[in-house]
Amino acid sequence: MKRLWWLTGIVFVFIFTFALLYLYHNSDKQTVEEKTESIQENKEIKQIASPKPAAEKPVPVEKTTSLTLAAVGDILIHDTVYNKARQSTGRYDFDPNFVPVKSYLSQPDITMANQETMIGGTELGLSSYPSFNSPHEVGNALKDNGIDLVTLANNHTLDRGEKVILSALNYWNEIGIMYTGAFASDEDRANIRFMKKNDITVSFLSYTYGTNGIPIPTGKEHLVNLIDKERIQKEVSEAKKISDIAVVSLHFGNEYERMPNDFQKEIVKAVTEAGGDIIIGHHPHVLQPVKWETASDGSKTFVIYSLGNFLSGQRRDYKDIGGMVQLTITKHVKGEETTFNLGDPKFLPTYVDPSFVIHPMKDLPNMKSKYEEIKAHMNQWVPELNFFE
Repeated sequence: MKRLWWLTGIVFVFIFTFALLYLYHNSDKQTVEEKTESIQENKEIKQIASPKPAAEKPVPVEKTTSLTLAAVGDILIHDTVYNKARQSTGRYDFDPNFVPVKSYLSQPDITMANQETMIGGTELGLSSYPSFNSPHEVGNALKDNGIDLVTLANNHTLDRGEKVILSALNYWNEIGIMYTGAFASDEDRANIRFMKKNDITVSFLSYTYGTNGIPIPTGKEHLVNLIDKERIQKEVSEAKKISDIAVVSLHFGNEYERMPNDFQKEIVKAVTEAGGDIIIGHHPHVLQPVKWETASDGSKTFVIYSLGNFLSGQRRDYKDIGGMVQLTITKHVKGEETTFNLGDPKFLPTYVDPSFVIHPMKDLPNMKSKYEEIKAHMNQWVPELNFFE
């Protein structure tokens, strides 16, 4: 009996000890779980209390580029000029005519010239005033000395007919100089010329007041562009769709008059309202001043009414004085906003000597007083016009 009681006691002690151990283990496990849940809750509270900072708006990208555009006046090749350029081989070399001004023509990003006479070539017979046809080599000299584009709409475009025009256009294409104002076909005419330099696109249009009474062949209006307000407005609008800046060359005015007439002013206003940015004038064979014209929307157009003769056989009474005008076109991009500015107008007065070599007037000591007179004449409306020194 005593032995049974002893065994019962041992069993009781064992059960009691096991129960204590079980309670202690569960209590410790619950404490760990509670601590874990508490930490998790604190973490969630911390995340709610301290949200991530909002992303900052990107700073708009800014970029500024610019190009220089230059233009010279009439390339009017009289027989005195091409006879002087004739070589013993029968070829013609006009490069010596440009030596003193080559650096000025080559420096701008784009340089244009008014080719007053068709370069139909010797095979079609060279001729001088009043019905011109010039050697192909005139084109080579222009290319070699920095000219990138020629305007061809003028009163002498039709002098020798379609054959001479087509021969000239073929040669311009052959040597890689862009042309405008006279075209080989309607399709050629519809192809508005433009150049892109330094991320800026510039388009070029050219028109003349007439063709010395020579009628344009029926159905071949593409051979020369005539000044017509409606057509100019339409083509300027088309040009602005494919370019940033539209340059319009106008062959107009009265010969040998040093100031623009009412017709010139009227057409300039029409082109300005149409959206033309730069107007290059020629035909008077003498220099006429520069001016800023303002459109009704407040936009500005730079105008030079006449660039005079750059190379010709004409002498005296300001007909042997011409020049090169230059502008800087600046493009500024900030985010989605793009603006353009025309500025820094500069002018280089030039003189053609009796040997038909073109000189910067500033380099000729015997023409100092004439040079100062030309400077005053050119900047009478634009005092900020600078001169190459």
